[in-house]
Amino acid sequence: MTAQTITWDDTVLPFQLDRADVRGRVARLDGVLDQVLTQHSYPPVIEALVAEMALLTALIGQSVKLRWKLSLQVRGKGAARLIATDYYGPETEGEPARIRAYASYDADRLDHDAVPFSQIGEGYFAVMIDQGEGMVPYQGFTPIAGGSLAACAETYFALSEQLPSRFVLTYCKSQVPGDALHWRAGGVMLQHMPSIGGNRPVAAEAGSGEGGLLSHIDILSGEDGENWTRANVLLETVEELELIGPSVSPTDLLVRLFHEESPRVFDAQPVRFGCSCSEEKVRQTMSIYSQEDIQKMTTEAGVVTADCQFCSAHYEMDPLTLGFEAKNG
Repeated sequence: MTAQTITWDDTVLPFQLDRADVRGRVARLDGVLDQVLTQHSYPPVIEALVAEMALLTALIGQSVKLRWKLSLQVRGKGAARLIATDYYGPETEGEPARIRAYASYDADRLDHDAVPFSQIGEGYFAVMIDQGEGMVPYQGFTPIAGGSLAACAETYFALSEQLPSRFVLTYCKSQVPGDALHWRAGGVMLQHMPSIGGNRPVAAEAGSGEGGLLSHIDILSGEDGENWTRANVLLETVEELELIGPSVSPTDLLVRLFHEESPRVFDAQPVRFGCSCSEEKVRQTMSIYSQEDIQKMTTEAGVVTADCQFCSAHYEMDPLTLGFEAKNG
């Protein structure tokens, strides 16, 4: 493994294009995505959806503050019922952020030859931010539209903050000579910086996008619009191997794409796979049930079991120590 691989894998690099009033991030996921997907045996069409969501989560989550939690969810009426991800901001400055993800789907309804996004059907894309104890969590929703989860995220930012955003993502199973086949993903996010005084407000139902949804055309005009278009034209020249790496570092990629826009980079944020499940949290969840309810959950072996949907951790507990009566006994 090269030093460059070690430096940039599983990181998110924030940057700014000073000449275009555009900010952005470059994400590389290697071990994180591999751990997320190897926890389960998802079919390829579901793996693709989880990979795209994990990459979006890394790119969006880098902006949340210390100890905050960002959650993305896609809920659909198709075979892919739920794709859920969590991003846990670092506990202290300089520590890694943590990502986890899982999917719920109807295996009998999957079309393995279809485009993964089509497996979702009608539904919504949700963004939730938990700022900690005593704070009301933020929730924002946008319809499933645009042909990809990245397009849903772009629509969310246009609707909720009226900020033009663009995501270019790629993910696949990759193999470096001498290493085993494993998952890699890479992506770039661009976002127009908020104007002083805010962008001109546009009604959510008056957009030029699919189904009347907002797009950058509805929000930006004049020089801002020209700068945004130019940055996007440059981004469209990116190649998949440049996004995934590891042969091209994120800093070299930014110079290659945007050297005329004066790219400026900031400290990279490391990310790791991490789950917040624990036996204590399972017990807290069980504390609302009566002993009669707990008895119904007890297996023939005389234990109550629980499995984490994110990391597949398995818990076995004595039923006599669970439930409302046990907590208050």
